[in-house]
Amino acid sequence: MNRKRLVMAAAVAMTGALLLAGCSAANPGTSSNSSTVTWNKPTANLDGTTLTYWTATQTATMADTVIAAFEKATGAKINKVVIPDVYETNAPTKIASGSKPDLATWQPTASVLALLQPKTGLQDLSSAPWMKKLSPAIQKLGKVDGKTYAAFVNTPSVIGMFYNKDVFAKAGITTTPTNFDQLILDAQKIKSSTGVAPFFGAAGDSWPTQWWPQVLLAEAAQKGLWDRVNAGKDTFTGSTIQGAIKQYKDVVDEGLFNSDNLTSTYNESGPALLKGDAAMVLQISSFTSLLQATTDTASIDSTIGWFPISKDGNVGTIVPGGDSALVAPKTGNAKKEAAARQFLRFWMETDYKSYVDSANQISIEPSVPSPDGVPRVALAASKALSNSVGSMQQLAVVNPDFYVFLADMVHGTKTPEDVGKLTQAQFDQLAKALGIKGF
Repeated sequence: MNRKRLVMAAAVAMTGALLLAGCSAANPGTSSNSSTVTWNKPTANLDGTTLTYWTATQTATMADTVIAAFEKATGAKINKVVIPDVYETNAPTKIASGSKPDLATWQPTASVLALLQPKTGLQDLSSAPWMKKLSPAIQKLGKVDGKTYAAFVNTPSVIGMFYNKDVFAKAGITTTPTNFDQLILDAQKIKSSTGVAPFFGAAGDSWPTQWWPQVLLAEAAQKGLWDRVNAGKDTFTGSTIQGAIKQYKDVVDEGLFNSDNLTSTYNESGPALLKGDAAMVLQISSFTSLLQATTDTASIDSTIGWFPISKDGNVGTIVPGGDSALVAPKTGNAKKEAAARQFLRFWMETDYKSYVDSANQISIEPSVPSPDGVPRVALAASKALSNSVGSMQQLAVVNPDFYVFLADMVHGTKTPEDVGKLTQAQFDQLAKALGIKGF
């Protein structure tokens, strides 16, 4: 399931309790303060230095070419350790018990970074030499209380609408919608004129349901919605989030989804869109990889388009995943901490062009072009970062199982009010487990 390492609430609760219990032993003090830290040259000699690199099963090979190039250039050795799933549970558990890597892939969101106690447990990377070379949208991410703790190496996903160009043309739709109301009007037109399902929902997998209310909250998020929720000044039972939940329910009730929405899956959504069995799929931009598993880039470019959507406009919603960034934990070993920073510098400076070319990834550094094989929809989503806002995953201090309750609502076993109440209760519980002030 390609969902960019979306963390589960159970993992947050378990690891939060473990880290709070073991933080003093797991987070020794070091000298890695961003105001005084030094950054080795990317290819400085590191003979005799071995760094431990933790990663998840889904990102196990992501850094292989970089690791090989770094070892050859510096003489260092990288000991890669693949932590079994659920990574976001098992990695913090190992850290709390006293084991700690020098580098680790990590989902760079507020709630998931919190599991690693960033102020005491992670190196502050704010002064990284390459940081100002990144696109402005990327520079704003991976932060906690104004300091950067995550080094982005890949572009984060953006929630948006993938659409079949042929179905749009058959329905006489020549421009993409500029707000959610127009989207629904287009969906109604598609249904009445072509008989094709306007949206492919995949509620059988549950988790895709969460994107619908989240895009409807984009403008509210720009105005500080999640800050208010984090402070207990707004809730999932409040009018803003309840309004988004109810609006999603209205779309379901109107019959604008595929007839097998209750049982269909994420893996079925890509082929359905490519075949024109559905006109649109609302998904994170990593959905592109599912399309690529079905057909080639040229076919995707000719058949599929993409646009961001929000309640009042075309604001994108950012969802960074576990393959978006790395962190450098504080280990108490100043030499190794410096070597870990050097590895990140090597990746993002010396080897970055080679990395994006070999991995066929979108470049997050404007001076480095993305490779030709990247589908246009992925490039469009990346460009939308400049007019996007963080998702619940990005901005909330904890992430409850919102999608579980939304899927129950789609299946008819819960009301929008139930979804709000249950999600808020879980949010309170998780925030308390992590020691968030006010909960």
